Amino acid sequence: MSQHALISPREEIVNTMIDLARLSRLHRIVIAGNDSTELYLALRRRGFVYPVLASSCRIARGRHSVGLIAGGHSFEAIEAAVVGIAGLLDATASIAISIEPHASGLGAKVCDKLQQLGFRIEAGARCREGFVLAAHRQDFRQNFGSIAKAA
Repeated sequence: MSQHALISPREEIVNTMIDLARLSRLHRIVIAGNDSTELYLALRRRGFVYPVLASSCRIARGRHSVGLIAGGHSFEAIEAAVVGIAGLLDATASIAISIEPHASGLGAKVCDKLQQLGFRIEAGARCREGFVLAAHRQDFRQNFGSIAKAA
């Protein structure tokens, strides 16, 4: 039996998000999206020290180095989550977004939105039950005017 078959589809998505966002256990991570609580718990089980849910974040804006969006089932949901966490991320943050498999065709729209917010798409990976897209923020301070217009 292959190791791939031993990992649940949800665990595969979490592992892919961790890999594509290049997470370390000490990164400050803000999590949003429909499956944010499940992702938060998965990160805590793996020993990540500073994950927080965007809905309960009390840390000052611009202090998180990674944003994760879990459970993207529609463009509107993903867009709301991205815009919601964009201000919480620092000037050179990374972001990873899981897109559910039945939400086909969202990739291009999500890429366009990320680029409007100053992110450069770096990678994408197909999982058994979805797709994970990763991007890195170009210097936020230089792009603030265009970000304010996009939001």
